[in-house]
Amino acid sequence: MSEARHAHPPAIADHRILVPVASAAEADMLLPLANMLARSQPLGQIVTLLVVTVPKGEDASQAAAAMAELRAQVDEVMRRHNVLPLHVHTLVRPADEVWPAIWEYVDLENAHSLLLAWPNRVVPELRHPRLAEPPARVVLVHRPETAPTWADVRRILLPVRGGPNEEAALRVAFSIAHARDARITLLHAAGSSPREAERLVMQQFGPILRERPEIHRSIIATEPLEKALPEEARRHQVVILGASSRGDDPTALLNPWMEGLIASLPPVITLIVKAEARPTGPRPARTSAHEHRSRRPATPLTVLVDQWFAENTFHSREFERLEELVALKEAQGLTISLGLPALNEEATIGNIIRTIRKALMEDVPLLDEMVLIDSGSVDYTREIATDLGIPVYIHQQILPKYGAYHGKGEALWKSLYVLKGDIIVWIDTDIRNIHPRFVYGLLGPLLRNPRIQYVKGFYRRPLKQGERIIAGGGGRVTELTARPLLNLFFPELSGLIQPLSGEYAGRRQALERLPFFTGYGVETGLLIDFLEHFGLGAIAQVDLLERIHRNQSLQNLSKMAFAIIQVVIRRLEDRHKIKLMEDINKRMNLIRYEMGRYWLEPQEIHERERPPMITLPEYRAKFARRAPGETA
Repeated sequence: MSEARHAHPPAIADHRILVPVASAAEADMLLPLANMLARSQPLGQIVTLLVVTVPKGEDASQAAAAMAELRAQVDEVMRRHNVLPLHVHTLVRPADEVWPAIWEYVDLENAHSLLLAWPNRVVPELRHPRLAEPPARVVLVHRPETAPTWADVRRILLPVRGGPNEEAALRVAFSIAHARDARITLLHAAGSSPREAERLVMQQFGPILRERPEIHRSIIATEPLEKALPEEARRHQVVILGASSRGDDPTALLNPWMEGLIASLPPVITLIVKAEARPTGPRPARTSAHEHRSRRPATPLTVLVDQWFAENTFHSREFERLEELVALKEAQGLTISLGLPALNEEATIGNIIRTIRKALMEDVPLLDEMVLIDSGSVDYTREIATDLGIPVYIHQQILPKYGAYHGKGEALWKSLYVLKGDIIVWIDTDIRNIHPRFVYGLLGPLLRNPRIQYVKGFYRRPLKQGERIIAGGGGRVTELTARPLLNLFFPELSGLIQPLSGEYAGRRQALERLPFFTGYGVETGLLIDFLEHFGLGAIAQVDLLERIHRNQSLQNLSKMAFAIIQVVIRRLEDRHKIKLMEDINKRMNLIRYEMGRYWLEPQEIHERERPPMITLPEYRAKFARRAPGETA
């Protein structure tokens, strides 16, 4: 954990502030306030929800570009205001589905505060049944174009009317005053009873007036609030009002009287605060991503995939500010390991190690370790890594009690035992144009969004043949085998651009609970299993730009496709409880041709399946884990 978290007793729960925004202007209005509210709490945390609305019935995947643009704009606002959110969620929905989704995220994050701009592009109207008794404090922010900025705030006006939302409004005022070194003025519009009003103000606020220096003065006005407030507001930059209980619609955040009052004010920042409904018992525990997924209503498949594509497709350039990733890592108390699976990669392994170590370990401490997982290289791969000072393991020698199979999947499975991080990154070691983005691009979504458990890279794939770079090649098994099979049998995964890419990262707590296929089918198996166990929303993909690597022979690609088909059939068996693999052929005849003759070369290609790593007692002892289903 970070030092900031250790500085407070464990019993103190974090205080999360959910900030839905649909534009840079809304972010500029809300995020500085969120920062002030968060800093007023021992463990205040900001969670942003980026919202793009689409017309009902329109293909939501078309909103991917709009979401990427919004992420970039909001990132710039966050940097300008020095805001570092704990999590960043994305949401693409028709307008009438945004309110329900916002409440889902309030529940998921167990948010204490919900900030909204007014007018806004997030929700079509400020009315929803849950607003009658909101599960979180709601703060509505109105800032006209000519109003002061948050940096200009020196005086805050707080009208007191004795309503149920006054205490919540006062707490918001204190947070802003503390952050901006501002002074608070209490205003009570007494009408015809100024003495009684003064008595009530002193009864309610007397101790605060004496103890809190932020409250600079108290004003008793002898006229209605509608007249007194606009006049007094001219001498302040912020007006904070408790939400009105007038009117007969408790589901509306604003009533006509309050709208008219706001319209009468000079250009100031106006906040409307509605208190969280008083809980009848302890505050509910934060909803896990798995529980959150199980509670969501069913969504038509095409809509689900389109929304996922728009919300969970990222670009590596979004995460190139490495200091911010390090800050997120430290704030969450996470460690990160990079595993480099290798077999005879002496031509590229040295450059990969040097490039990644300098950028992500020496320049900034993003990675905590980098480890070579070798599969029995007969060239100088291991010697190069050893000379460069990184740990080297041979996968056949890890956990020898369980034997060893050939294959990349076997190496990845065993690497879970030797790697130490909470987040595990794997990248292929035949990359000729290695760049730090191949690692930090995969880490960004995991560090920003707790719902994401697994991130796949995708890229353009020019291939290197000798000294020539061939454009448009590559991806043959992906396009001719993997994607057609996924579209047919696991269509939820049809939005994955490169499901077989060798660059991916995941959370240990998820990876340790999944089986691993031992060979070429490991990528396909992991994708299907993440979908089945954690849901589509737990998977993300990141554009890593361009990847140059060596070309595979057609026969190797044929073997790869053979293995992938086995994995898909195995998972179809699991899903539909049917048996196909018992009688299926696991021997592939490769067609050979030489010196004018053809012959068949049989090869055994059997995708074996390793159990979840957490089922191994050695692993549980090393990482202090309990067996699945075991209670404390």
